[in-house]
Amino acid sequence: MATRIRKTRAAEPALEVERVQTGVKIEKRLLKVLKALAEYHDMTLGDLLEGVVLHAFEGKHAFERGTLQRIEQLKKIYGLDLDARHSHRLREKEGA
Repeated sequence: MATRIRKTRAAEPALEVERVQTGVKIEKRLLKVLKALAEYHDMTLGDLLEGVVLHAFEGKHAFERGTLQRIEQLKKIYGLDLDARHSHRLREKEGA
């Protein structure tokens, strides 16, 4: 049986990029889940978002099964009841 060797992020060379600060509004409970997930993986929120977007741009899944289970737990904790079906229907509350 062949053993599959998996590269770790540490084994790959770092890529230098230019990052910019941005002011993005995002649904409050969604942000809480994202921040908690980033903390769980010991990474910054920006790093998490970059990874999710880069995977999405290639039509790939950003998370493994265990992480998806953790996300479900965090959604319950923070009362996040939104899913992909809601993505194009979100509107900010008046006066917010």
